[in-house]
Amino acid sequence: MKLSILSIAAIVTVFAAALSPGRALGEEGTEASIAQKDKVVTVDEVVVTAPRIKEPLTVVTDPKAPRQPVPAADGGDFLKSIPGFSVIRKGGVSGDPVLRGGAGSRVTVLLDGGLLFGGCGGRMDPPTSYAYPELYDRVTVIKGPETVLYGPGNTSGVVMFEKEDKHLDGPAVKFNASLMGGSFDRRDAIADVLAGTKSFYVEATGSQSSSDDYKDGNGNSVHSSYKRWSGNGVVGWTPDKNTVLELSGIRGNGEAAYADRTMDGSKFERSNVGLKFEKKHISSFVEKLEAQAYYNYANHVMDNYSLRANTGVNLAMNVDQRVRGYRLASTLALGEQTRLVAGVDSAQSRHHYRDSTFKFKNTPEEATNSYLSKGWIEDMRINQLGAFAELSSFLTPDNKMLAGLRVDKHDATDGAYCLGLPDAAGTGCQFPSGIMSDSRGKTHSETLPSGFVRYENVSNKLYVGLGHTERFPDYWELSRNEEVIDDTGKNVAGNSVFMKVKPEKTTQLDAGLNWEAGPVFGSVAAFYGKSTDYIIIHWLDTGAGTALNIDATIWGGEADLTYAITNTWKTIATLACVHGEDDTNNRPLPQQPPLEFRLSTEYDNHEFSFGALWRLVSDQERYAEHYGNIVMNGVDTGRTGGFGVFSVNMGWKATKNLQLTAGVDNVFDKAYAEHLSRTNASLDGYVAPSGVKINEPGRNIWVKLAANF
Repeated sequence: MKLSILSIAAIVTVFAAALSPGRALGEEGTEASIAQKDKVVTVDEVVVTAPRIKEPLTVVTDPKAPRQPVPAADGGDFLKSIPGFSVIRKGGVSGDPVLRGGAGSRVTVLLDGGLLFGGCGGRMDPPTSYAYPELYDRVTVIKGPETVLYGPGNTSGVVMFEKEDKHLDGPAVKFNASLMGGSFDRRDAIADVLAGTKSFYVEATGSQSSSDDYKDGNGNSVHSSYKRWSGNGVVGWTPDKNTVLELSGIRGNGEAAYADRTMDGSKFERSNVGLKFEKKHISSFVEKLEAQAYYNYANHVMDNYSLRANTGVNLAMNVDQRVRGYRLASTLALGEQTRLVAGVDSAQSRHHYRDSTFKFKNTPEEATNSYLSKGWIEDMRINQLGAFAELSSFLTPDNKMLAGLRVDKHDATDGAYCLGLPDAAGTGCQFPSGIMSDSRGKTHSETLPSGFVRYENVSNKLYVGLGHTERFPDYWELSRNEEVIDDTGKNVAGNSVFMKVKPEKTTQLDAGLNWEAGPVFGSVAAFYGKSTDYIIIHWLDTGAGTALNIDATIWGGEADLTYAITNTWKTIATLACVHGEDDTNNRPLPQQPPLEFRLSTEYDNHEFSFGALWRLVSDQERYAEHYGNIVMNGVDTGRTGGFGVFSVNMGWKATKNLQLTAGVDNVFDKAYAEHLSRTNASLDGYVAPSGVKINEPGRNIWVKLAANF
């Protein structure tokens, strides 16, 4: 950690404390966002180790609140603090989130209401890699297929990184900023300025995050450095307290080194334009009208020379994906206790690659100029149009029923010439081993239903529901090969699976209970799902991936328990488990996380706080070697041992406007790897052997200063 950052943070804190000796922060809560029409969002806990589940299947958490472990660098890193989530790790950032054993498009990720898929065929840039958590006001997770409001195919759940509308009571200027420094030269900075009047506001936000390679518990460096920045701008019109019209834009970029492959991500460019309109209390029948349109663009470059030493040939590849979408919805009052939300949504994605990428060049300059000088070729387009309706009704003051139904029309058109690396002209395969696609120009169309019904008892906080969802194959699944048996009886990659892979169909039962009994409160949630045509990827020795439909069973759950020992002391325990079975082949479902238990204790007297977190993960002996999901080499390689990691944290609310938090993650410098971690590639200058799982960071010391005025 850079001493200069620590020194600056300490000096600023002491100086501000001397100037503002007011009431300690936390007596009435930290303002995390400005007053809204109906509420003020506040931070009521100094360190968040596991967000509470207060509503059935729903977790809502404040990404600006301090948390242990070290504050997240991207969306995937942030989500792993929520029970039920794991991350497929490949270095410092850009991990793929896994919810209840489901990865990829089984987890719908919405960034301020819009879809962004990423462009890399090897999943260097999942959607969460473009999300800096503190730029958002709220993160909402809905687990399982029991909502139809936020797009199709939500097999494992929905994640929404959300920004709130800013209704001001009058002329005001608000400023929020934070600065963080940590081990491995971790540096984060974020600043947010909001200014406006009762009828108009503007907001500007900027963020920067970087880190050098981290060292694992053995003291070995892991190829994992990164840099990322983003800038957001918002203009809003609020002619009255029930109306808002908002125009927003985002620009960002970054780079990331990866320990699991022979190339790094040298460009993660994101552009966004969004327009939102909302009108409430239109009449006694129409309670709310929502309209949104957005454009998201991801431009990604991978190469083997920008972020690593390279003595061989120079390679680069440039891909992008554009998503245009809209959503229209209205909330209707069908009676005093009955509400209906109905609407339509649509998304159109276009994936491209440069027609001379991945060429062998003598110098980095030649490789870069090669792709920059060429145009784009569209290798796939996917369109979706859906209609949805979700009803909620109180049958009695204590008994509530919810039900939803949606229907989606999907179509995908294949534009790829080659299953593998295309040649320079874009009309064939670069290598003789490549397979010319037999589906180029063909369109795969499906009309798919989804729905659910759920009962909730409000007093007893009990719920049980049944959901069904049908998921259209995503870009990564449609791009795979069909698996065939050659003359020797060996499984090999055949032609395109584009027209042959079937939509995934899942029916799932969810049940749970939330309770409070004096100083003890908690929740338990369980699920049991059966899938037909579940899509897995068989990663062959040649590096090709074949897409297969199987039948599968997945069950598991999460639980949390909090005991408020005193007004200042509390203890929190959480448990998450998932069990997946490949019913077709009578073997474990691949890429399933092991049992995980977390135990923390926290002290907070509204001025000083400290706590400890003990994370225990069991070994994973259930695996399907060579099988996995769409994450390239996101594949089971064998058994993974269990581990325990101990971390501590502290906080000081210096004034009403300033708070300082600090922590030590992995106090005992343990060397360990996650089961869903990728395996190391052979890299010059790094000692980790190829084929061994990537170790996580060793002891990590960090400090963060946050201010709001």
